[in-house]
Amino acid sequence: MRVIIVEGTALGIDLAKILIRTGSEVILIERNPTLAKELSETLDCTVINAEGTRPDILEKAEIEKADAIVACTAHDQDNIIIGLIAKVFNVPDIIITTDDMGFMTVAKRLGFHHVVNSPQTTSTSIYHTLRGIDTIELSTMMREDVRFISVIAGKKFQETELSAIELPKNSAFIGVYRNTDFLLYTENPVVKESDEIIIVTRVEFVDRIYEGFRDEEKEEDHLPEPAP
Repeated sequence: MRVIIVEGTALGIDLAKILIRTGSEVILIERNPTLAKELSETLDCTVINAEGTRPDILEKAEIEKADAIVACTAHDQDNIIIGLIAKVFNVPDIIITTDDMGFMTVAKRLGFHHVVNSPQTTSTSIYHTLRGIDTIELSTMMREDVRFISVIAGKKFQETELSAIELPKNSAFIGVYRNTDFLLYTENPVVKESDEIIIVTRVEFVDRIYEGFRDEEKEEDHLPEPAP
């Protein structure tokens, strides 16, 4: 696995060590020249001393060959910019860290599936995500092809009872985060725009669910059952 990590924060360095230890090829981009020099001498990976939000620098890191990119700078805006550049190059896995829940919502609306809150995230959790375990807090509970995902409710589900939103088979709602409140699915909350909805599903239905929650006008408002 070829992974680009932007930047040498504590999280980025720890993740680089785990990936190196497990045999992955790591390219670490660090803007601070002193830290970049230190990391190049202590880590068995490529270290590029440059600004990781610049497309030319990411091209220098051969982003088009990357299996994944982890944007873990100290600035949420920079991480989103890096993620958007990675989308242009069709990087398969893009992980963005953020300290601000507002930026987390924006990132999810932009279509990023792996957006994690860095104060609550460990490098091991991100490593699990890179291995295909599509969650952070619930990663140790997953078995086989089960995934826990979150989606942001758009306008088309405004004022819809949670139970009225259809999901593919073998999928179920867990609950809804609304600001600082968590509403369990058994309460059958009425969905508000920007609610974060937590769902358990099978890996084969993940993309279908994300697509169904995209805030675009469609002929059908709900998610159809897959054809037999």
